[in-house]
Amino acid sequence: MPIRAVTLDLDDTLWPVLPALEQADRAVDDYLRKHWPEVARAWPIPAMRELRAQVAAERPDLAHDFSTQRRLTQQQAFAACGIADAPLDTLWEIYFAARNTVEPWPDSLPALTRLAARWPLASLTNGNADLVRTGVQAHFAHHVASRDVGAAKPDPRIFLAAVAQFGVAPAEVLHAGDDPELDVLGARRAGLHAAWINRHGEVWPATLGEAPELAFHDLGELADWLELHAVA
Repeated sequence: MPIRAVTLDLDDTLWPVLPALEQADRAVDDYLRKHWPEVARAWPIPAMRELRAQVAAERPDLAHDFSTQRRLTQQQAFAACGIADAPLDTLWEIYFAARNTVEPWPDSLPALTRLAARWPLASLTNGNADLVRTGVQAHFAHHVASRDVGAAKPDPRIFLAAVAQFGVAPAEVLHAGDDPELDVLGARRAGLHAAWINRHGEVWPATLGEAPELAFHDLGELADWLELHAVA
C-alpha cells in the first residue's frame, strides 16, 4: 500500500476529550460565579449545555464551527440576563485554555514520533483542539479544522482539503480516527484509506456497511502496521 501521508483525528483518538470539555465548562462556570453571579445563577452548567444544544439546532449553518456556536451561546445567556455586552473574549480564553488541557493516552506521543519520522502528518478535526496548546504541534506538518474549511467530517471536502496540503492523491493518504462514521466512512467516501482506532472494543455499526480492513486498538498498533506494510 503506497502511503505518502497520514491524517489523524485529535479528540478521542489522541486523548479522551470528555474530561477536557468538563473541566472547561467548570472553569467558565467558576469565572461566572465570581464575576457575573447573576448569569451563573440563571445558567448553571446543565442549562448552559442545553442552550448550546439549542443554538446548534437553530444554526445548522454553523455545524462545522463549534467555536462560534459556543460564543453565541454565551452571548445569548448574558442577553437573557439583560446584559448586552458579554465578556466573550475573556470567556473564550478561559474555555479554550481549559479545553486544550488534555492528557494524551500513553501510546499517543510515542506513536506520533514514529509516524512523523516517516510520513508527513496532518491533524484533521471537527473540534477546536489547538495543536500548540495541546503540545503536539511538533509532530504535525499541517492542521485542518472544519471551521476553516467550512465543512465538517464526514463531508469529503475536509478530507480533500487535507490531501491538498500534501500535494498527493487521496489514495496515497491514510486517515485514522475513532469515529466510524465521521472518520472511517468519511475518509472512504473521499477516496482515502481509512483506519479505525477502536480503543474500547466497540462493534462496527452494521448500518455503515462493511467493517474497515484496518482497525487497531491504539496508535501504537497503527504505527506497527504502517511500518511493516506501507510504502512511504
